[in-house]
Amino acid sequence: MKITLLPGDGIGVEIVDAAVEVLDAAAKKYNFTVEYDKKLIGGAAIDACGTPLPEETLASAKASDAVLLGAVGGPKWDNVDPAIRPEKGLLNIRKGLGLYCNLRPMTVSKFTAHLSPLKTERAEGADLLIVRELTGGIYFGTHNEAHLNADGVEEASDIEMYTRPEVERIARFAFEAARKRSGKVTSVDKANVLGSSRMWRKIVTEMRDKEYPDVELNHFYVDNCAMQLVLNPKQFDVVLTNNIFGDILSDEASTIAGSIGLLPSASLGDGAGMYEPIHGSAPDIAGQGIANPLATILSVAMMLRYSLNQDAAADAVERAVDEVLEAGYRTPDLWAEGLKKVSTAEMGRLVAEAVK
Repeated sequence: MKITLLPGDGIGVEIVDAAVEVLDAAAKKYNFTVEYDKKLIGGAAIDACGTPLPEETLASAKASDAVLLGAVGGPKWDNVDPAIRPEKGLLNIRKGLGLYCNLRPMTVSKFTAHLSPLKTERAEGADLLIVRELTGGIYFGTHNEAHLNADGVEEASDIEMYTRPEVERIARFAFEAARKRSGKVTSVDKANVLGSSRMWRKIVTEMRDKEYPDVELNHFYVDNCAMQLVLNPKQFDVVLTNNIFGDILSDEASTIAGSIGLLPSASLGDGAGMYEPIHGSAPDIAGQGIANPLATILSVAMMLRYSLNQDAAADAVERAVDEVLEAGYRTPDLWAEGLKKVSTAEMGRLVAEAVK
């Protein structure tokens, strides 16, 4: 199996190295082989090639079975031309691979529930899956940078646009996922204000009625959903939403788990899937060996399950993470008195040994 590695910027190099050690352990135990092709993306690619997504990076990704990404961006590139910001590399590879579906699971285990900003009893046991549309909406609509209009007033605009096929394919993924979970979809929009949201709601309702009558469907406005995630996260099963709302809500949901360093993600489409932690490049701690690699390691578990058809190996990686946490090992972001503080590389090694 061929995996394209995109460490990217900041802590990306460290967390990807730790995750690769775990993937190698899983491959050895479950008798499959993995070949890696390491490429540049984001700020590192800008520095080396003048573009955040070199052609050879996209070509490698298209030829692979899956892509493992670390993180992109940092203040070093804040003032570059907006057309070549590091984040453009991320958006463009999603578009280039046709990755229209972003999966962000959020599970609060008994080992980390005490870290949640919510009361432990409110957070522990929460288990939801955010299904985010990834290649449409305002991020990919027409952008007009700040300029002076005919009246001499500075203005800027960004267009939110969706088509019926885009909504149908992401909704279908959410309904199918719900059938394998608790059978409930919460579709999130802003239909009281936005025309694109009213179309979204209409299409999702039609699909449920015609194709998925066995799935419970409810609709939340995005502001209410944001509030309900804090009040009662355990009420949710599958949360279906558009690109920008999914970006915001998934980051909010991540804090419920106690650390953004714990949550993985998968971006799926018709070809190779891309897997990455939901956190950023954290340039302030890069190179110090203190970053938490567990989100990237759990992203490898998702890769094993969704792209490599290695369900047993995926289960083993997830069990290994729980075993290491149960044994009391923590990177500094999770550490407390009485626990065992370990580095990024040590955490990767511990999980790999647990897999073996």
